[in-house]
Amino acid sequence: MEHPDLAQIAAVAAAAGVAALLAGRGRVAVLAGLALLVLAEAGLVLAPEGAGRLDALASPAGALGILFAGALLAGAAALCVRHPAWVPAAVLLASPLRPPIALQTSGGFPLALAEDGRLGRLLPLYFVLAAATLALAWRATRSEQAGGATAVRGLPRPVAWPAAAFIGFASLSLLWARTLDPGVELLAYFTLPFAVLLGVVARAPLPERSPRVLAVIAIAAGALFAAIGLFQAATRQVFFFEPNLDLSNANADYFRVTSLFGDPSLYGRHVVLAIAVVLVALALRRMDPRAGIGLLALMWAGLFFSYSQSSMVALVAITLAVAWWTGERQVRLAVAGTLAVAVLLTGGFIAAQVIQGASLRRETADRSERVRETARVIGEHPLLGAGIGGQPRESQRLSGETSEPTANYVSHTAPLTVAAELGVIGLGLYVWLLVGGARMIAAVRGLDPGGGLVLAAAFLGLFVHALFYSGFLEDPLTWVVLGVGAASLGWSRRDDDGARRERAVAASG
Repeated sequence: MEHPDLAQIAAVAAAAGVAALLAGRGRVAVLAGLALLVLAEAGLVLAPEGAGRLDALASPAGALGILFAGALLAGAAALCVRHPAWVPAAVLLASPLRPPIALQTSGGFPLALAEDGRLGRLLPLYFVLAAATLALAWRATRSEQAGGATAVRGLPRPVAWPAAAFIGFASLSLLWARTLDPGVELLAYFTLPFAVLLGVVARAPLPERSPRVLAVIAIAAGALFAAIGLFQAATRQVFFFEPNLDLSNANADYFRVTSLFGDPSLYGRHVVLAIAVVLVALALRRMDPRAGIGLLALMWAGLFFSYSQSSMVALVAITLAVAWWTGERQVRLAVAGTLAVAVLLTGGFIAAQVIQGASLRRETADRSERVRETARVIGEHPLLGAGIGGQPRESQRLSGETSEPTANYVSHTAPLTVAAELGVIGLGLYVWLLVGGARMIAAVRGLDPGGGLVLAAAFLGLFVHALFYSGFLEDPLTWVVLGVGAASLGWSRRDDDGARRERAVAASG
C-alpha cells in the first residue's frame, strides 16, 4: 500500500457519506452524501499506487478516451434526468456484466482486453451508477420542481438505518485492518458502489409498469445465460473461467459451464433468481403455463451443467418458500414434511460419514476446512474482526500455510465472513440488515403481492446461496432487491390506496 493514510481517511469519509446518503433525509443530506462518497472513492482508488494510476490518462490516447467517456456519461446522465424511472431497469441489466476488459496502469490507452479467460470489473454497472448519481444530484438541486421531492425522499427506515450502519462500520474497519489492500479493493469496487446503487435505485420513481419490466429483464437474462451454458456444455468450451476451473474441467469426468461468468456458482445464482421470478408468476397465474414450463425447462437444463451445489440448494429453498407462501394448507404441510425429511437426511448423512471415519473435508468439497479456518479468525478477533476483506489472509496466517493461494481460505459462508472481518458488532449489524430487509419486503407484499413475492424469493435465494458460496453483500443483485423494495414503498402509483400505503410503510418502520 503506497498511501495507507489516504486509504484510511477515505474510509472515514466513506462512512460519513453512506450515513448521509442512506439514512439522511432532504437535499443537503443527499448531496453531501454523494460528494463524500465521490471523494472517498477517489482516495481508495489512488491509495494503492498513487499517481501511477493516472499515468495511463496522460497520453493522447488516454485523453481522447476521457473526452469520449465524459461525453457518453453526460448523455447517459441527461437520459436519467429525463427518464428517472429507467434507472432500476438499467441497473438490473448492467449488474451481471463484467466485460473482459482490464485497466492499464501505465502508458497508452487506459483499457485493454483481459487474457486467459479472465473477466474484468463491473464497468457497465459503474457507468450506469455514475450516470444515475449525476442525475440524482441534478434532480436533488431542483427539489422545488416536479420530481425533485422524489430525489430527496428518505429511504424506508427498516433498510436505511441498518444499511447505513453496516456499510459505515465496514468502511471504518479499514482503520484496524491488519492488511489494507484487500479491504481497499472491496470498498472501492464493491461496497461503496453498491451503497450508491441502493441510494439511487431506492429514490427512483417506480410507476405501474416497472415491476413487469424488471421481471421481463430478469427472466430474459436468465434464459440467455442458460442458453449460452447449454451451448458450452454441447461444445465443451467455456468463454471465461478461473484457473482452477480450467484444471478441473480438464481432469474431471463432468464439464462445468460458466456462461458469461467466470465461475459456475455465480452463473448458477443468476439463473436461479430468474427461475424464482417464473415460479412466482406461475404460482400467481400471471404467466401462460406453456411459456412458463418452457422457460423452466430451458433454465433448469442450463443450471444443471453448472454442477453448482449451492445453486441447487438455493433453488430448493426458493421453490419450497414459494409453495408455502402461495399454497393451501395441504401444500404447506407437504412443504414442512419435505423440509423436515431433507434436514434429517442431510444430518444423517453427515453423521454416518463421521462415524465411518470418512473425510468430512472431502465430503463437503473443502467447505468444512474453510469454516474451521474462519472460526479461528473469529476467535482471534471476536469484537471488531480482522477488518473488511481480511478474512482469507488472516485465515492463511493463522494456519501457517503460506505456500497455498489465499483464495483457498475464502470462507464461502457469508455470516462467518462477516463475523471474522467485522466481529460480533458487524455480525449484529448484518442480522439487523437482514431483518430490516425482510420487514420492508413484507410491507411491499402488502401493497403488491406479486412484486413483493418476487423480491422475497430473490432475497431468500441470495441469502441461502451465500451460506455456501461468497457474494451476498458483494453481489449487486442483493442491493438491487433492497433498492427496488425501498422504491416500491416510497413511490405512489395512481391505483394505490393512499391510506393502505401509509399503513404498509408504518408497519415496515
